[in-house]
Amino acid sequence: MTVHDTQNPETREDALAAAVDAVRGGRLIVLPTDTVYGIGADAFTPDAVQALLEAKGRGRDTPPPVLIGDHAVLLALATDVPDYVEDLTDELWPGALTLILTAQPSLTWDLGETRGTVALRMPDDEVALELLRSTGPLAVSSANRHARPAALSVLDAATQLGDSVEIYLDGGPAPLGESSTILDTTVTPAEIVREGAISKERIIEVVGDIFTAPEPEPAEEDDESAADSDTADDSTAGDGTADDSTDDGSTADDSAAGDTAVDVRSPADDSVTDGTAEVAAAGGEGAHLPTAPDTTQDSAPEPTATPAAEDPAATAPVLDLPSEPDTTVPLEQAPPAETPLEGLGDGSGASADAGDAAERSESSPG
Repeated sequence: MTVHDTQNPETREDALAAAVDAVRGGRLIVLPTDTVYGIGADAFTPDAVQALLEAKGRGRDTPPPVLIGDHAVLLALATDVPDYVEDLTDELWPGALTLILTAQPSLTWDLGETRGTVALRMPDDEVALELLRSTGPLAVSSANRHARPAALSVLDAATQLGDSVEIYLDGGPAPLGESSTILDTTVTPAEIVREGAISKERIIEVVGDIFTAPEPEPAEEDDESAADSDTADDSTAGDGTADDSTDDGSTADDSAAGDTAVDVRSPADDSVTDGTAEVAAAGGEGAHLPTAPDTTQDSAPEPTATPAAEDPAATAPVLDLPSEPDTTVPLEQAPPAETPLEGLGDGSGASADAGDAAERSESSPG
C-alpha cells in the first residue's frame, strides 16, 4: 500500500504514473473525485472488478458504476440513449450526476449482474479526469466497506480498505462530501434511484419534467366518434332543401340515441311519410321524427283522414325523449316503457417499473 500526494504539482505526475501502472496490472487504486473518494479498477479486467467487489464486501448483484474522462466515451459504452441525456451531460457533466443507460451489447467486460445496463459518470475533479484519460473507463465504487460511511479523505479510505488497495491518491478533502445523484434513463418516465448532490428540480430545470408519464394517446373509439359527429354535421347541412334537412337530421338524432335508422321517404316523390310506427318499433317510445310539410296539397285532392278519436293508433303523436305513454292508446298497443341504451367503454393505461435499477444505488462512486 502506497499513498501518493496529487496536490503537489511536483509529485502529481509520478503519482498518476504509479496509478496508471497499477490499473494496467489489474490492481486496485483509490482516487479522489468531486463527491467522495472512490475505489477503482480497470473496467475491462474481470478479475480486477471482482477484487474491487471483494474489497468492499459486496457481491456481483451490485455492479460498480463506470467513470469516464470524456463525453464522447458515453456513446461508445451505451446505446438507445434518450434525447434528453445529451442536454443533461452538456449542462451537468463533469459533475455529480450518474446516468444509468443501456450498455452496448458488444462490450467485452464483466461488471457483475448488470442486466444489460451501465451507470456512467464524468467526475468534476482534475486529478480524476487526468487519470481517466490515461487509463480509459474505470469501474469505480465509493471507497468504503459495505454499510460503512463513504470516505471523504484518503485516510478514511485507507482505514477501511487497507492493503486490498495498492495505490492511494491523496487529493485532499472531497469538495462536495456528498454522493452523486443516480438517474435511471432506461425507464419511462425517468426515475431517480438515489438522491444526491444534484436535485430533481435542477434536472427539470435543464431538460423539463422527465419524471411524469406522457399523456395517453386518444382511444380509437373517440376518434371514430369524432368522425361520426363530423359526418352528422355535414349531413344536417344537406343541399338546402326542407326534405333533405329533415330526413338527415332525423336519422342523425336516431343514431345518436342508439336507435335503428329508418328510411321514411317515399320512393316516388322523396317526401316524408308517416314513419311513426316503424320508428317506434325500432327505437322504442323515445324515437322522435319531425314531420315535413305536405308538398302535394296544390296538385292532389286532399285525402280523407280518419279522425284521431276513431283511429288512435294511426295518428298517435310522436314524442320527444323522455315522455310518458299516451294514455289514449289502448294498453295492448302502448309502446315499451323503457328504451335500452348501450353503454360506452373506456381504455386504460400502463405504467412502467424501474425494477432492478435501485440495487446499484449503494455502490456508486458518488
